[in-house]
Amino acid sequence: MFREMRRIGNALPKEEAIAMMQKATNGVLSVTGDDGYPYGVPVSFAYRNNQIVFHCATEGHKIDAIQRNPKVSFCVVEQDLIVPEEFNTLYRSAIAFGRARILTGEEKREYIEAIAKRYAPDYDKEAKAYIKSDWTCFNVVVIDIDHLTGKAGD
Repeated sequence: MFREMRRIGNALPKEEAIAMMQKATNGVLSVTGDDGYPYGVPVSFAYRNNQIVFHCATEGHKIDAIQRNPKVSFCVVEQDLIVPEEFNTLYRSAIAFGRARILTGEEKREYIEAIAKRYAPDYDKEAKAYIKSDWTCFNVVVIDIDHLTGKAGD
């Protein structure tokens, strides 16, 4: 179903790809955008239980695209070091393929609180109050990962 990595010697163990997802604070969500054009957009996110979760506005390009086609990819870059004298780049990245869905109800609350704990762990009470006050002004999207790979070059 998913292509094998062309430069298989650069593949990382799945555990390292997961570690990159857990460590990164932002990544690029790619969807099928308007008129079939690809649309890649950076988002802050949390990784947990083989899922990527982020929040966004209740309407817009991302939401329209996900509603049309839930198949997405999500990429993070941990290292990008250009070595000009060697005409080389030292890199580490991970990419996930999965299906995105917009959450509602208690599931929405559980996941938005997970994001808040990731980015503001010392502000649990304030985060819950903020979430409650703004509840209808945002969506929470989860990507259920079907395939995850990591790659490094040196």
